[in-house]
Amino acid sequence: MNYLKQLKFFFLISMSLILIGCDSSEETSLTTGTSTLSVKLMDEPGDYDNVFIEVLDVKVKVNDSNDDENGWQSLETINTGVYDLLELTGGINVLLVDDYEIPSGVLNQIRLILGENNTIVIDGEEFPLRTPSAQQSGLKLIVNETLESNYSYTFLLDFDVDESIVMAGNSGNINLKPVIRATVETSTGAISGSITPIDVQTEVSVSNGSETISSFTNENGNFILVGLTQGTYSVTITPDTSSGFTTQTIENVEVNIGETTDIGDISLN
Repeated sequence: MNYLKQLKFFFLISMSLILIGCDSSEETSLTTGTSTLSVKLMDEPGDYDNVFIEVLDVKVKVNDSNDDENGWQSLETINTGVYDLLELTGGINVLLVDDYEIPSGVLNQIRLILGENNTIVIDGEEFPLRTPSAQQSGLKLIVNETLESNYSYTFLLDFDVDESIVMAGNSGNINLKPVIRATVETSTGAISGSITPIDVQTEVSVSNGSETISSFTNENGNFILVGLTQGTYSVTITPDTSSGFTTQTIENVEVNIGETTDIGDISLN
């Protein structure tokens, strides 16, 4: 009887060690090796002539959930410079970082570092965009996305211009307080289509009930809205009010991960 008890005891100890070894192996496989990361900048439309921002760098924090200034890694941004956000709509984006190798694991945060050459043009007049002192070290975006070894990931940084520009009361200052949505291109889908006549400026917005994303048609009347989570969307087409055309809404448009849903050619009426 004692022999059977000893045998059972050693069996349980062995199984525990095996399970611990499996968990440790799974955790090690997640946090070892490398992944490649690309970062693109895009924008939702805003009611201004131009919104210029200066991009200096993109940094990340991997396998470090502490909200402090330690552990940040520069991605050595390849396309620094001043960009007009209002040119980065309708599916147009700029590649800031291209296939940069970082440790696998959990990408906790992305930080966009901006310079001082930020301006806005309203009705043909240019004004400086002031960045609050709290944002001088860069805008931090919480991501918490798992990066598996030997996989490539592309993150879309989607500026919301209307939410990012703040008129500072009677001071006359215009502040830049960036509102940015970060999504992974490989885990999202898109909606595309075209509008006729093409010479009417038309805003296209999509909503799934929890978020709304907008863009304008380009010079050929085409549009594409990217970075959409999987689900069912309503698409609202809003022509310029001076055109005389009415707003249309298309319901129950399905978006699937990794796919672009083309809703075809839509005629304004």
